Amino acid sequence: MTILPPDPDLTALRVNLARLRGESGWTFDELADRSGLSRRTLIDLEHGRTTGTVTTWHALAHTFDVPIEHFLGTLCDDHAPPGTNGP
Repeated sequence: MTILPPDPDLTALRVNLARLRGESGWTFDELADRSGLSRRTLIDLEHGRTTGTVTTWHALAHTFDVPIEHFLGTLCDDHAPPGTNGP
């Protein structure tokens, strides 16, 4: 029997992006200018139409000056992250 990992919490990922953008007071256009990502990509990320790539989230982490774990760590918000359940 194969045990599959839990599904990532993609809602938390997009909500975290929206929260950071809101706290910064940036429009999609401003975030696009600051991050080098397209406005359409940012809208699609926030609305859950795409999950992006590691490169995308890396660019956003640098733009918001947060560790990439700030974004990617939310993928495990609804379950224990890997490596925390003991040996």
